[in-house]
Amino acid sequence: MSDPECALDLFRLDDRVVIVTGASSGLGERFARVVAGVGASVVLAARRIDRLEVLAAELPDALAVECDITSLDGPQHLIDATIDHFGRLDVLINNAGISRVIPAVDDDLDGFRHELEVDLVAPYELARRAARWWIDNDHPGVVVNLGSVLGEGSGGKLRAPGYATAKGGLHNLTRELAVQWARRGIRVNALAPAWFETEMNSDEMFHTDSGRNYVESGTPMGRGGEPHELDGALLLLASDAGSYLTGHVLLVDGGWTAS
Repeated sequence: MSDPECALDLFRLDDRVVIVTGASSGLGERFARVVAGVGASVVLAARRIDRLEVLAAELPDALAVECDITSLDGPQHLIDATIDHFGRLDVLINNAGISRVIPAVDDDLDGFRHELEVDLVAPYELARRAARWWIDNDHPGVVVNLGSVLGEGSGGKLRAPGYATAKGGLHNLTRELAVQWARRGIRVNALAPAWFETEMNSDEMFHTDSGRNYVESGTPMGRGGEPHELDGALLLLASDAGSYLTGHVLLVDGGWTAS
């Protein structure tokens, strides 16, 4: 049993290698800085390599990998680059994602399919590839999927059928993979935020009267989240502090789904 006086040490990621997808901006960039701040070596993955290289230069031990996670060889390329450089992989943070606001009757099938490819199929394939390496090498592993409150219910006045469908699928995929891999030492959980300002949602959700009203009126706490308010939840799921947590969707939503 660990010493309760050292409980904070359980949240550290010293000597761990962590992949963060979608690390070129927004929550992904924040997550990369957070895990690096508690000792992790970080693999930064995204398509915008110029941004990744700037971020990598600011972190103690980081590798920038240009990667399209929806391409046929993208997921394996990312896993291979990680192992080739660091010799191991400990945590996969499936953060990369897209969203579109469009009524279902006005949607097109190609756009809907693309959202599923980015937000559901690619995280599945990355998790599978990581799990194969962990199982083949008898190595424990952690997957943290980035879910959403829209994975637990509709967006109401926000019309986002593709995003809601993908995130709902990702939440249940998290539970399924957690059960399949639990006895192999692999934990799989999802972090599901409500409304945090990012490059993807900033203009529409946080800088229009209708967007601010949607967030503030629907959230019992009356506001969107601040970036640092995801840090603790992320580290709980990624570190040994959450060693008995698997198959869980952790909602960080200011009460959104409770109202």
